[in-house]
Amino acid sequence: MSPKVNVIMLGVRDMARAKKFYAEGLGAEIETDYPNFVSLNLGEGSSSLALYEWDAAAQDAGVSAEGSGFRGVSFHYGTETRAEVDEVISKAEAAGGSVVRKPESAQWGGYFGYFADPDGYLWKVATNS
Repeated sequence: MSPKVNVIMLGVRDMARAKKFYAEGLGAEIETDYPNFVSLNLGEGSSSLALYEWDAAAQDAGVSAEGSGFRGVSFHYGTETRAEVDEVISKAEAAGGSVVRKPESAQWGGYFGYFADPDGYLWKVATNS
């Protein structure tokens, strides 16, 4: 059996803030909305995104809720144009995220930048053009 990722879950410290960031700021569609859990549709062909209250997510996994810094993971958002890279990063910043790396030309010929959501999760936005 081949692995298949159909849901990505993020533990978040402030559910209202995270929900607003992804739904209003980045345009994801809310599919399920409970007090400690929200499921978002990221569009056709993409995995769903689940937001789970941080401590509840840690408890669900049976691990400590303590931890910070680089989590060893980043999410990648592919676009068609450089203008779209700039637009996505601007939307993320306007919605309460922070620009971690301003968009720039890459040595491999593309264009990319990074933002962090309000909980510090890294998103790389890139195009090959």
